[in-house]
Amino acid sequence: MIIEKDRVIAVSYELRNSKEGEIVEKTHETQPLTFLFGHNNMLPKFEDNLAGKKLGDKFEFMLSAADGYGEINPQVIIDVPNTVFSPDGKIVEQEVFVGRQLTMQDNSGRKFNGIVTAIKPEAVTMDFNHPMAGKELFFMGEILEIREATSEELEHGHVHQHGHHHHDEDHECSNCGKH
Repeated sequence: MIIEKDRVIAVSYELRNSKEGEIVEKTHETQPLTFLFGHNNMLPKFEDNLAGKKLGDKFEFMLSAADGYGEINPQVIIDVPNTVFSPDGKIVEQEVFVGRQLTMQDNSGRKFNGIVTAIKPEAVTMDFNHPMAGKELFFMGEILEIREATSEELEHGHVHQHGHHHHDEDHECSNCGKH
């Protein structure tokens, strides 16, 4: 069996910021990355590099920043008024400091993670780019599992825990809320 659309794939991998760079993320054989291939659950070029591989195959590839999480977008580095963090505009240093990741919410209720990059007298500068934006991604790992997806996984568009999902009209999928 090879990796192709509608198959569940499990891989162990290391992600580095260059071939010899520091490890940014690592999975282990006991807790692999498991996903439904071909359903936009992963970076498209990540999947392209795994397509056609077989169980036990090892992989090693580099993705450019553009093929990863994109280039750094200066338009999402913004000054947020201090009053957003405190009604009187006084920043609590233990809660808001350079390097801290904060979750913010827009007027529509959408949540965004941002990193505090500067604290000014009237505003906090926050970078809402993905933490890996502007960086090359070097992946190396191994294919640990390839199996056919269940009909429920295909319907829901993602993998269900332990590879199955009990079909029960009263049971709601914790990942997407579908029955």
